[in-house]
Amino acid sequence: MQSHKQRLAWLSVILAFGVVAAACGSSNNKDNASSSGSGSGSSANCTGSITGSGATFPDAFYQASIDAFGDKHDLKVTYNAVGSGTGKQDFGKGLNDFAGSDSLVKPGDGPTAGQFMYVPTTASAITVSYNLSGVDKLQLSPDTLAGIFQGTIKTWDDAAIKADNPGVTLPSDKIIIAHRSDGSGTTSNFTKYLTAASKQWKLGSGDTVKWPADSQAGQGNPGVAQIVNSNKGAVGYVDLADATEAKLHFAAIKNVDGKYVTPTVAGVKAALSGVTQAADLTYNPLNAPGADAYPITAPTYILVHNTYSNSAKAAGVKCFLTYLVQDTADIAQQNSFSPLPESMQQSSVAQVNKIK
Repeated sequence: MQSHKQRLAWLSVILAFGVVAAACGSSNNKDNASSSGSGSGSSANCTGSITGSGATFPDAFYQASIDAFGDKHDLKVTYNAVGSGTGKQDFGKGLNDFAGSDSLVKPGDGPTAGQFMYVPTTASAITVSYNLSGVDKLQLSPDTLAGIFQGTIKTWDDAAIKADNPGVTLPSDKIIIAHRSDGSGTTSNFTKYLTAASKQWKLGSGDTVKWPADSQAGQGNPGVAQIVNSNKGAVGYVDLADATEAKLHFAAIKNVDGKYVTPTVAGVKAALSGVTQAADLTYNPLNAPGADAYPITAPTYILVHNTYSNSAKAAGVKCFLTYLVQDTADIAQQNSFSPLPESMQQSSVAQVNKIK
């Protein structure tokens, strides 16, 4: 009888040990899943929550990356696409943990010089999207593009547009210019391109410019896409992801090598292939040389603080951005963005690792 009781006791111990081991194994599996696909190291760095706001240009890529990141980590990441201008102001006021911006920080933008860093994350095309019945393909040279957006070319059958499109029947529709209503890195990059590519461009460059009085303004890239989609004769500058989502037609743009190139991820990669970075990791792929380069290729950045007062926030930002730069090549391409070249990825991760 005694041996029977002893066997039952030992059996209870073994079963209890098995339950504990299984629970530990389950916990370890979760930890392993949390740390996989990230160069951040310990999964302890990937807990809590962080928030960002800013550019609408990379929003499709950021949201898809945040979703994939959330499948592997317990860190909650929120990004609100409110425009580069607002994102930079939020960052300067301490209202977010990081900011998305397609344009560089200028005095008065919000962040204090010397207290933040740029982390390049991806790049994509700014399309020239249009709404013209019966015109599925359109070519535009820089000078023609400048004339259209500053309002000196007023109809689609203008001689300059005809010269760019031999053999194409163009309607006499009035051109309706669609542009951003908010301070925008997309606007900054589009107007910087026109400044570099055309001596005919007179409106300057920046997050905001003074557009023709009869133009229409939309909030964010989706707002510009909506104007183009809703108005016959409209034309606007829209990131490739939003233009594709809205099923817009977009023009082939004449590059430095004299080739008309349509906006694609391949064209963006070609534009990135020859760029060099400044010491602060900023770079300019606009109007890049190369027969296959799409000329209105724009960079985008995450702005981070050099030092965070909250160590958990610092760890969370480092964890997420390491993942965003290193482990999202497929996500980027699926959403019409280009991963950064390997050397630029490495420099971005090194920048992230400087955060304290």
